[in-house]
Amino acid sequence: MSVLQDKIVVITGASSGIGALCARLLSEKGAIPILTARSQERLEQVSAGISGRHELIPLDVTRQKQIEAVATRVLEQYGRVDILLNNAGYGKFEYFHETNLTEFERMMDVNYMGAVRCIKAFLPQMTERRSGQIVNVASMAGKIGTAKSTSYTATKHALLGFSNALRQELRGSGVTVTTINPGPIDTPFFDLADPSGGYVRNVGWFMLKPEKVAQHIVRAIELRREEVNLPRWVSPFLKLYQLAPRLTDRLGHGIINKK
Repeated sequence: MSVLQDKIVVITGASSGIGALCARLLSEKGAIPILTARSQERLEQVSAGISGRHELIPLDVTRQKQIEAVATRVLEQYGRVDILLNNAGYGKFEYFHETNLTEFERMMDVNYMGAVRCIKAFLPQMTERRSGQIVNVASMAGKIGTAKSTSYTATKHALLGFSNALRQELRGSGVTVTTINPGPIDTPFFDLADPSGGYVRNVGWFMLKPEKVAQHIVRAIELRREEVNLPRWVSPFLKLYQLAPRLTDRLGHGIINKK
């Protein structure tokens, strides 16, 4: 029997891309995914491809009262949430001087505070039961800053820093905090982030297949891993960047700045 059998998994940003694929894989492994996103219509489209037991709940992660209402509904219906998969997020690739403050605030509200709000709502019952897992989909951008992504990079740095600190607070509690740090993924994310298509053309050889990323996420849940960097071969470069950021910036400027 799968370790995910009958596990209740709340997924944000589940109406497309990685969230939708993870929902399908989790269902195939016997879990009960609760798909949330702003669009009921798009959730229903994803639902058509999931044969196992699941549920759809419209949710805007910037709305505190909505999150609290969803948490209450799910906990009353199922009695628990075993896994919270924070996947909701977006990005726009613009130079700092072109990005207005409203965009900075909005992106932080969704990508970072959205996860914080959801964790606030679902973590107490996990710690009470001394069992659970929080999975935050961050980004390689949270480890390495690049040009034309000041707003997006800031949100992912915030999410990673928060996750690392929360992991330390929850040591011994029975709750695992997992961070997923992928590079560029071939999903609709870039329809908004890169409408010109220039970045996608520049890194096409490097882009991850969404199905593979979803498989890695589900595997990380099964094994309760604390961190996954994708693709795996970039891990040594990330370590080098942490050890010598200024040197790596100078040497790798032409390689990592493809936007």
